[in-house]
Amino acid sequence: MKRKRARRPEDEWILRLYTAGETARSAAALQNLEAICEKHLAGRYRIEVVDLVKHPQLARGDQIVAVPTLVRRLPPPMKRIIGDLSNQDSVLVGLDLRSRPNRPRPKGKSRG
Repeated sequence: MKRKRARRPEDEWILRLYTAGETARSAAALQNLEAICEKHLAGRYRIEVVDLVKHPQLARGDQIVAVPTLVRRLPPPMKRIIGDLSNQDSVLVGLDLRSRPNRPRPKGKSRG
């Protein structure tokens, strides 16, 4: 398990990336995650990479059913994002770093 340390533990985001071996998809997920963290959480995050080929027993604790999967452990609530994290907007919304954009409703439709 590889780790990167944050400088300020009180503001620390703990992110765990589950992978399955050294695949291109796993490498892409880690690169994408590191880029997002450096841009939006610089100095306030820790990434833990868990290779399920080496540590399969760790999948059960976070209910991992696919890889790569990112789990936001802190701050609460816990969140999961599956995939290579290449869609930065989706990752930011999934981690609550950006609010979900408002989608315009089709004309003529009401909420009731």
